[in-house]
This record gives sequence, structure tokens and C-alpha cells, in this order.
Amino acid sequence: MARQIFVNLPVADLAASIAFFTRLGFSFNPEFTDDTATCMTVGENIFAMLLTRERFAGFAPHPPADARAATEVLLALQLESRAAVEAMVKAAVAAGGNTYSSPQDHGFMFQHGFQDLDGHVWEVFHMTADAPA
Repeated sequence: MARQIFVNLPVADLAASIAFFTRLGFSFNPEFTDDTATCMTVGENIFAMLLTRERFAGFAPHPPADARAATEVLLALQLESRAAVEAMVKAAVAAGGNTYSSPQDHGFMFQHGFQDLDGHVWEVFHMTADAPA
């Protein structure tokens, strides 16, 4: 079983992406950061490697997708409260991202989301203790 997950995402402007995600409260590991890549800490064992498109292409079997034209992945983050979901989406929009849908309240789950500067979709949600099994 995997002990950690590293999601690799191509970005057009690494410095702008670092600034964007810093405004959302994420931190970065300086040991894995240079002019072409950074390691963003998402959770205790969850990381996003933000790579310049050129660096990403060196690892991938196909050219990087344009996340503004096609959805390559949905990144879903569970947060501690509805207020935290609303705050993160608000911060993302203020930092230059955008929303792609209205917030959705399913009773047991509140969900909203944003697209980052490169168009990657981040779904943020909060689930109550009485979520269906």
C-alpha cells in the first residue's frame, strides 16, 4: 500500500503558481524546489509537484494537456468545515483563479471548487459525520 501520494501538475509560470497557492495557505518544501519545480504540501502524506511544462514533459509519455481546454484530473480535497470550503474558494478567486460552478449542498456534503492559474480543477468539500456509507 502506498504511504504517500505525489500529484504532478504542469504549470506555465512556477513563481505565479507558488504565489497563488501560498495565498490559499499551502506551504512548499524548499528541498524539492528549484527554477523548474516545487513540492507543495497538501496534507501529511499528500503532495503536489508543480512542474514547469518543460520539466513535466520530461517525465510524461505524452505532451502535457492544456487544462483550460480539457479536464485531465479532478483534485478533491476534504476540508474541516463548510466555512473552510467557502474561504478557500474565495481566496482562490481573489488570487486569480476562477470558479466553474455554483456551490452545492447535498445535506451530508457541501462542495465547491475552483480552477487554478493553469486551469487545474480543485474540488473542495466538507462532509458531515452522517455521510452515507
